[in-house]
Amino acid sequence: MMRTRPLKVALLGCGVVGSEVARIMTTHAADLAARIGAPVELAGVAVRRPDKVREGIDPALVTTDATALVKRGDIDVVVEVIGGIEPARTLITTAFAHGASVVSANKALIAQDGAALHAAADEHGRDLYYEAAVAGAIPLIRPLRESLAGDKVNRVLGIVNGTTNFILDAMDTTGAGYQEALDEATALGYAEADPTADVEGFDAAAKAAILAGIAFHTRVRLDDVHREGMTEVTAADFASARQMGCTIKLLAICERAADGASVTARVHPAMIPLSHPLANVREAYNAVFVESEAAGQLMFYGPGAGGSPTASAVLGDLVAVCRNRLGGATGPGESAYAALPVSPMGEVVTRYHISLDVADKPGVLAQVATVFAEHGVSIDTVRQSGKDGEASLVVVTHRASDAALGGTVEALRKLDTVRGVASIMRVEGE
Repeated sequence: MMRTRPLKVALLGCGVVGSEVARIMTTHAADLAARIGAPVELAGVAVRRPDKVREGIDPALVTTDATALVKRGDIDVVVEVIGGIEPARTLITTAFAHGASVVSANKALIAQDGAALHAAADEHGRDLYYEAAVAGAIPLIRPLRESLAGDKVNRVLGIVNGTTNFILDAMDTTGAGYQEALDEATALGYAEADPTADVEGFDAAAKAAILAGIAFHTRVRLDDVHREGMTEVTAADFASARQMGCTIKLLAICERAADGASVTARVHPAMIPLSHPLANVREAYNAVFVESEAAGQLMFYGPGAGGSPTASAVLGDLVAVCRNRLGGATGPGESAYAALPVSPMGEVVTRYHISLDVADKPGVLAQVATVFAEHGVSIDTVRQSGKDGEASLVVVTHRASDAALGGTVEALRKLDTVRGVASIMRVEGE
């Protein structure tokens, strides 16, 4: 039987995502009530600009005092979609202290302070859900946290930022340069006026921290994630990738070491074979490839950002939290029992693509090969072209540690015959 007293929801933020959450709560109220077992009522909306017209939202619900809203005591669930660290962190912990569970889309906060927020939720016997913090509408956190709870996940490899994927896809398919592709992404609304968080990998790094923590039952903070942006990727890199049967994606990669004793988390551009499922992820879509011992290889694909997709994930969490509320229980909290150390980037082992500008004269290739050998980096293939005293040398290595590759590149820069290291890119997905 359905309970007649509604569950009260406070919404913090009413921008692109928040307004869509409010709209769905209103237009699908009957369905949500049937799925939950009780009506849900939007009890208040905290905003910064109270005078802005918000279609479908009763102006009487709008307030600028978010703290008073979460302190009311009759709020069952707080939905936080304002983003950033503060005041979101304080508002969430205040909500727990005053009896509310929390649904958040705040990747930066969860990546930085997830452990403390989970502890606060546990202290007060409340839920903290954040499916919308990673990959928009794609169900990913719940499958990792619940569906694969009995399995051992070894690797999570994915495209988790739609803006960067749109830019790289445009560079690949149209031959556009980075700035041209960024301008197109901005004009279409895929990139913010300041795209730094996306193109420099900060957004993806926060998501990688969350995914690694859940997948490996280990606390992984944002500071633990190695991060490189994609602003230096060029048309020449794509041309070289095509010659190898590859394309270039900005990847979030979370891995368990072969001996199982540590984990790594990193974000950087990488070449991947065209045969890999992630190579065919186009435009602003996201996709995450999960490898586990029992389930094998799984791929999750869909729109990774935007008001409606993100709101879909928020509402999914809202339904789950409300069901828990009615049942007098809480869902899964933090699982960090493994407490595996996070290894530095220098210990990561992969393949590399290095493009060198060198003098076009005899003996250069031998000098370069000697440097690779001295640092224990084995060469797989070499491609050389040039004329009029200038040459380009492209070296693709076998698997080697990042530290060994770094030492190799440093030594190469010191050779008189090497005029510059044009690009260094990892080769993944093989």
